[in-house]
Amino acid sequence: MKKKILLLGSTGSIGKSSLNIIRNYKSKLEVVALSTNRNIKLIIKQSKEFNVKNIIVNDFQSYKKILKYGLNKKIRIFNNISEFLKINKIKFDVTIVGISGFDGLDPTLKTIPHSKNLSSANKESIICGWKFINNKLKKYKTNFIPLDSEHFSIWSLIKDSDPKMISKIYLTASGGPFFNKPKNKIINAKISDVIKHPNWDMGHKISVDSATLMNKLFELIEASKLFNLPMNKFDIIIHPKSYVHAIVNFKNGLSKILIHETKMEIPIFNSIFNKTSELYNENKDINFENLNGKNFFKPSKSIFPLLKVINEYKKNDSYFEIILVTVNDYFVKKFLNGQINFQKMQINLLKKLKDPYLSKYYKKFPKKINDIFKMVYKVNAYLENENF
Repeated sequence: MKKKILLLGSTGSIGKSSLNIIRNYKSKLEVVALSTNRNIKLIIKQSKEFNVKNIIVNDFQSYKKILKYGLNKKIRIFNNISEFLKINKIKFDVTIVGISGFDGLDPTLKTIPHSKNLSSANKESIICGWKFINNKLKKYKTNFIPLDSEHFSIWSLIKDSDPKMISKIYLTASGGPFFNKPKNKIINAKISDVIKHPNWDMGHKISVDSATLMNKLFELIEASKLFNLPMNKFDIIIHPKSYVHAIVNFKNGLSKILIHETKMEIPIFNSIFNKTSELYNENKDINFENLNGKNFFKPSKSIFPLLKVINEYKKNDSYFEIILVTVNDYFVKKFLNGQINFQKMQINLLKKLKDPYLSKYYKKFPKKINDIFKMVYKVNAYLENENF
């Protein structure tokens, strides 16, 4: 029997990588539904190729447009995940969440009761709403597998280990486009320089976060929550070749590393076919050149000043994480819109995190999911009234 897949965010990079896997295993995998925010041309193309009968278009204007396309009457079109789940009669073998930003939190929570396995690459949901997600996972006995290459690697390395035996976990970072670059080139970096990642093919926003290493700060927080370990168990190490994705040092004198090519298809494949003997069709031998030489470095806070935020973070599920993500999103958007330069983006971000109006919430906690969205709105409204 084919595994039934729900793919949320099918037109983004994670969605496309997921479909690359499904394309090669059509005899074993069936896509039940696809979702997008507004890329209706691509989702129609995807639905035809994979014979998908359910399409979810979240942006209302795009939803109205797709209704006029005259698609096959067998294809049902929905404006949100709730509409689709009302008529859904099955439990998905795997739900893949490839939606970026806070938009991924609500669909993640709503699909858990309908999913045997949940695989997510949505950082914001985990950073800001993990306690709500985890409670629901436990309630419905849904298995969770992280899709980010680093978290998938950590999960793979420690899933059969005693947490008390873990000494240190290292998340690797490529260093982005500015590793080993002179500081003056970084200060005056253009948008095209910042989004040009040396190893990964990613969207613009995540490419900016990679260039500042904010993505690694997010990943440290995410890892701490996912694996229920204190922040001092984690560290960041620069590995420009992006071949090693995680290193775990154990208290018995052993260390484990996990390596794979820079393709998101690999963690996606292994999450879909978890606990099976399915063979990856593009498997390659170890690339020893990527392991030779001095390929690991400590990140410099003078080159990556946003790493200073680590000192402010206390693992307590407060509003800090929500404010951090929202403030970062705000300034990255201003940079990508050409309203602020790369250096000022980082300076303003650090400054705003110490703003008394925002910092007063760092010891307060969201009690309901809606509290998270209210805080996002409040922070954005406050920032819009500031002059930068």
